[in-house]
This record gives sequence, structure tokens and C-alpha cells, in this order.
Amino acid sequence: MKICKQYDKDGDIILYNGNCLDILKQIPDESIDIIITSPPYCMKKAYENSTDDINTFREVHKTIFPELYRILKPYGSICWQVGYHVNDTQTYPLDYIVYDIFTNNSSKLKYPLILRNRIIWTFGHGLNSTKRFSGRHETILWFTKGDKYTFNLDDVRVPQKYPGKRSYKGPNKGKISGNPLGKNPSDIWDIPNVKAQHIEKTSHPCQYPVALPRRLIKALTKKGDMVLDPFMGSGTTGVAAIMEDRKFIGAEIVPEYYEISNQRIKDAINGDAKIRPDVPAMEPNTNSAVARIPDEWRSLNETKKEEKSINRGEETRVREEKAS
Repeated sequence: MKICKQYDKDGDIILYNGNCLDILKQIPDESIDIIITSPPYCMKKAYENSTDDINTFREVHKTIFPELYRILKPYGSICWQVGYHVNDTQTYPLDYIVYDIFTNNSSKLKYPLILRNRIIWTFGHGLNSTKRFSGRHETILWFTKGDKYTFNLDDVRVPQKYPGKRSYKGPNKGKISGNPLGKNPSDIWDIPNVKAQHIEKTSHPCQYPVALPRRLIKALTKKGDMVLDPFMGSGTTGVAAIMEDRKFIGAEIVPEYYEISNQRIKDAINGDAKIRPDVPAMEPNTNSAVARIPDEWRSLNETKKEEKSINRGEETRVREEKAS
């Protein structure tokens, strides 16, 4: 498969190094089957401008939306993965900004964008906060352009938790109640994020795992469909598209990340892509040293328990004195 560096109407894989608006304007109307991406959160990451803020995020989406809508096929899908913009004063949930812009700007058009799911992507590890609860989830807004859409549930079913469960009443009493292909994965996806020793890790600071777009591509498109990622980053969506026999267009403005995505997609074409299978995270082995409570913590916890016990006793004494 040939990788084109500029837009080519006959190209199966197009990787553009530059501003996504430049290539979006070249793509014909209603030619994209699905758009999957995670845009910059405007939080002064290495690939962002130091002056970017929450208003930048809004303006970028207002600017890009008309082109996204124009090139998406009727009944196609948009999957927009976002988290939170956090600054020194507050936290903004970015999905509500995206929802507002996408729905308001399409509500009066022939095919309005309709939100089908707000998928919660949850993961067990990340940065630890000291002034708020540590963030362990982000969201994927799945919109369709109009009221019809592709949904291949059987392609993304996951193992039943209780495959032997049987119906206890009704006409199917005594029969297996679940689907032999597995269950609907629901709108909460527990997929490890790309950190530390994750097999997919590159130098890009904000990767999502291949399992995320791969599940969306399998569920919402057909083989041979065209997948677009306007903020390609390290090329994760492209890797997923190639692995599922779809075509792909991606844009990335940072040369370093463009080269990473280019190589990862070449690896996917050659069958050498490094990916983590879409399986639940491994439970810790309680027999290993890292899973056991350290002796230092045991003594510290005992001290804390004693302090709490003394404090409760003092509180009880004060209440009793007040009551008498």
C-alpha cells in the first residue's frame, strides 16, 4: 500500500504534515465514512502554543466544524475523544463544549449531528493529584450525521461475565440468557492508557491506545471505508484503520510526531505494528512484592489508627461534658 504525502482522490493512505485545515479543504464533499480524533486540549503541552487556553479550544472547533461536516458522508460517524482542560483556577469538561458547537451548528441542516453515545473511557493509572481527585477517565462523543448509521455490534462484543446464566422465568426459562458471541461492551470502556512500559508508547505525550479507535472502526464502519483523523498525533487511529482493512487520511502539524505516525503506519501495513490486545487489564499478583503492603506503611497506618482513636475519644469526652 502506497502512502501519499498530499491529498490524492485515489489514495488509500494519506499522511499530511501540516495544518489539518489545509488538507480538509481539499477533500471532496461527503467522502469520509468516519472521523476519529483527539484534539489538543490547549493546556500548554509540548505540541501547543504557550498562549493557548480554553477560548482557543472553542475557536479551533468553531473553525474546523464546517469542513468536518462537509466532508462527512450522510449517516457517517464522528467520534471525538476529549478529557478536561485544567488551569490554575478551574476544570472545564471539554465534551460539553464540543457537543454545543457540533449540535448547534448542524441543527438546522439536512442531516443534523445526533449524539448516539457518550462513552466513558476509564483507565487505572495516570498522574496523581494532590488538590483534587486524580483523573482516571475521558470521554468519546459518538455523533452520526443524520438518523441512520452503521452499527456492527457483533464485531465488538466482549466476553460474558456469567456465560452460564440462564433465564429463570418466561418462555426462555432454563435457557442460556446471554449471546454466545459475547455481550455489548456498554458505554464504559476500561482500557489501559498508554503510559510507561506500555508496548505502544512513543515520545508523544498524549497517546490513546490502538484498542480505542479499533473498537470504534469495527463497530461503525465497513471494510474499505475511509477513516479520517485531523489531529493524527502518533498515528494511532491510522494503525487501527490499517489493521481493520480501512483506508486512512491523517494530518499532523508537528514534524516529529508526523514521522512517528508515518513509521507506525508503515509497521501496520507490514504486519509489524506493536499493539496491546483489547483485553482487560491484568490483576496484580498478590504474591509479588510490589503488591504487598510495605512494613513501613503498616507501622505508619497503625500510628494513624491510634491518632484517630485518641481524637474520637476526645470528641466523645467533649460532647459528654457539653451534655452534662
